[in-house]
Amino acid sequence: MIRAAIAGGTGYTGGELFRILLGHPEVKIVAATTTSSEGVAVTSVHRDLIGETDLHFGTELNDPDVLFLCLGHGISRQFIDTHDISPDCRIIDLGNDFRLDGDHAGRHFVYGLCESARDEIAGAHDIANPGCFATAIQLALLPLAGKGLINDEVHVSAITGSTGAGKKPGETTHFSYRDNNISIYKLFTHQHLGEIRRNIGMIAGKEPVVNFVPFRGDFTRGIFASVYTRAAEGIGEEGYRKMFREYYAASPFVFHSEEGISLKEVVNTNKCLLHLELHEGYVHISSVIDNLVKGAAGQAVQNMNLMFGLPETTGLRLKPSAF
Repeated sequence: MIRAAIAGGTGYTGGELFRILLGHPEVKIVAATTTSSEGVAVTSVHRDLIGETDLHFGTELNDPDVLFLCLGHGISRQFIDTHDISPDCRIIDLGNDFRLDGDHAGRHFVYGLCESARDEIAGAHDIANPGCFATAIQLALLPLAGKGLINDEVHVSAITGSTGAGKKPGETTHFSYRDNNISIYKLFTHQHLGEIRRNIGMIAGKEPVVNFVPFRGDFTRGIFASVYTRAAEGIGEEGYRKMFREYYAASPFVFHSEEGISLKEVVNTNKCLLHLELHEGYVHISSVIDNLVKGAAGQAVQNMNLMFGLPETTGLRLKPSAF
């Protein structure tokens, strides 16, 4: 069994990790650390896990094989520096500390977008888990980047659920603000742009210009991304769709749909659904994921599976609630 520890497990992402790992046939959770809820039962924080575990939050890591860092952005480096972590322990960081600068304390964090670096992840010791928006947007662009077909600016509008803002309440996550409401934030400056440009640029041979407009949605879970750029001549819609089907043929969680897609088809799962159309010289891709699963905890477990030589889908066969 893989001995797993979760640091910072009181938030939404930590709760999803517990849910997935408790059902994983090859994992035993040996520790859950926190600075705010020491001695508190995990089920007192994550009430959906009542009857699933008797774990309590503590401060000891208990010599895990893999450590998941579900800490606030910018805190992972500090945690590594201030805790006694065995060099043999693998780390998967779900924050943004190592996505652009992967070297720290003698460790090298590989950028863990499974569909773009499966072999590298399988041989990695430490992983920087991608951001949620970055995952949805890159999965829409990878087939184009791989064929050298991003030759113009990329335009993205994407909307996310309130859980994407974290568990700590804020003015724009308050029910009275969020309900029946929609708003733009971090216009053209979102923190995930750096990792999108760099990773897609490494695949395409040059960094693309990505114009990103993020929206706050009036729902809790999921990301819907609308992505388009100028289409190449002579390929046609069916040619593009074939390209996407072939690119993701070996990917167990990414699927091209011939019909339009919606959030309910992926929420609660590690899947990404894509739908492609051509319109007057532009190729448009819709991309939907669950921001807490494929956009965070599920992708982290997918990375763990690859690192430990397990089938990618182990513990991740999760069904959406479509109604």
